[in-house]
Amino acid sequence: MNDELLVVRCQLGEREAFTELVGLWHVPVWTFVRRMLDAERADDVVQEIWVAVLRSLPRLADPSRFAPWLFTIARRTVLDRLRREYTVTETPGGATETPTEDLAEEVADRTDLIAALASLPTLEREILILFYLEDLSIADCAQICEVPAGTVKSRLYRARRLLREHLAEKGCQP
Repeated sequence: MNDELLVVRCQLGEREAFTELVGLWHVPVWTFVRRMLDAERADDVVQEIWVAVLRSLPRLADPSRFAPWLFTIARRTVLDRLRREYTVTETPGGATETPTEDLAEEVADRTDLIAALASLPTLEREILILFYLEDLSIADCAQICEVPAGTVKSRLYRARRLLREHLAEKGCQP
């Protein structure tokens, strides 16, 4: 069953259709959020995302554009969380907490890649995740991030360069 039909069924009030939609999209949404935040915060943020989806789904005008719409909600929710935490957790010296990875669960090269990804600025990190890891098109990334396609391309270029530089500093083959 395709997303468009599930969305229409949800908009008609079928509760099991929403359950199916969540079942299809929970892992991709959680993966996106997890790559932007640590695991502890990811679960809470994903729950916030699904609540927002449930509330807003009746107003989705084009059910065929569900995926970009969903990731737009996910992106905004993540950025809202980061903004709230930044204002609360900033220390007097300017240092902020950075998420740590569980190194025991990851192989060395994957750990280096994750660390390199986490070191990128938020805008570049989210573009890499959306484009490469969530396999969205440049047009969809542009819609989700509310920027022109050219901006997506320049962020991708900058993100790849920064990622390459970070991996080279660590002695990894980019």
